[in-house]
Amino acid sequence: MPMETFRASAVVDRGEATPAAVRCTSLVKRYEDVVAVAGIDLAVWQGECFGLLGPNGAGKTTTVEILEGLTVPDAGSVEVLGWSWGKGRDLELRERLGVQLQETQLAEKLTVGETLRLFASFFARPRPVDEVIGMVGLEDKRRSRVGKLSGGQKQRLALACALVSDPELLFLDEPTTGLDPQARLNVWEIVETFRGRGGTVLLTTHYMEEAARLCDRVAIMDHGTILSLDRPAALVASLGAEQIVEFAVRGGLDKDTLAGLPGVGSVTGQGGSFRLSVRRIGEMMPALLMELDRRGVVLESLTTHQATLEDVFVHLTGRALRDE
Repeated sequence: MPMETFRASAVVDRGEATPAAVRCTSLVKRYEDVVAVAGIDLAVWQGECFGLLGPNGAGKTTTVEILEGLTVPDAGSVEVLGWSWGKGRDLELRERLGVQLQETQLAEKLTVGETLRLFASFFARPRPVDEVIGMVGLEDKRRSRVGKLSGGQKQRLALACALVSDPELLFLDEPTTGLDPQARLNVWEIVETFRGRGGTVLLTTHYMEEAARLCDRVAIMDHGTILSLDRPAALVASLGAEQIVEFAVRGGLDKDTLAGLPGVGSVTGQGGSFRLSVRRIGEMMPALLMELDRRGVVLESLTTHQATLEDVFVHLTGRALRDE
């Protein structure tokens, strides 16, 4: 399926009713022959949680590093909380930000409390360390060395280091990668608490359920471009499908036949494997089984699920979100 490029500015321009916490225009970043970010426009509104959703290598991390002021773009403009990087106010701007990198390396011989006191010392008006430890649920690990923490506890500590500045804007790059379900849920709750206090969040993720749970709006990225941008529910609704049906057969079957079944919105697939976007599964399933029987085609497997953000990504790119 051909890839569609998408100009985010066509959707996100809401005028001056809600100020933009982050805005970038025509952003480009190249690494030799690789275009990591290919001219994107983006606005994140104050008080929202905005997600960049896409597979590894989509350009999410590079985009966020540019917005954080860690990487200089080759072209385009960036404005964060009303200021631009490199205009003489970078230190003041960093006081207002919290940043959790994709991989945070902390000194393993320091304790949790010592680590947070160190990070707090970098800021003029930090949040009290004890309060931050409580926010991330590490009270019983206050005197534990970082090297003795579990993966989930280290991730919560990294998030605490981002929160100790008492930021207005929080950048989270793949905040739950590698975590077990309970640890992931803990991080989600911390982010939701920060939002509840009026903070703005920009996060990257390749977990569709994370984006659906946390984000007010999501931009789906791939190959350095934004393919689509909207509220998670609206993106799913754009498929025009309530269910996704995936099945494999042994025997001859063509896409035109499947597209003609009642309730089928779109068909993808090759060989003996197909994927249908379906509006009325109760009508489609009997019709599908009758057609297979009429043609003498053997059904080898069949699964159904509610349409999700990952299905939106498949529709836009023709491949799964977690494909390498």
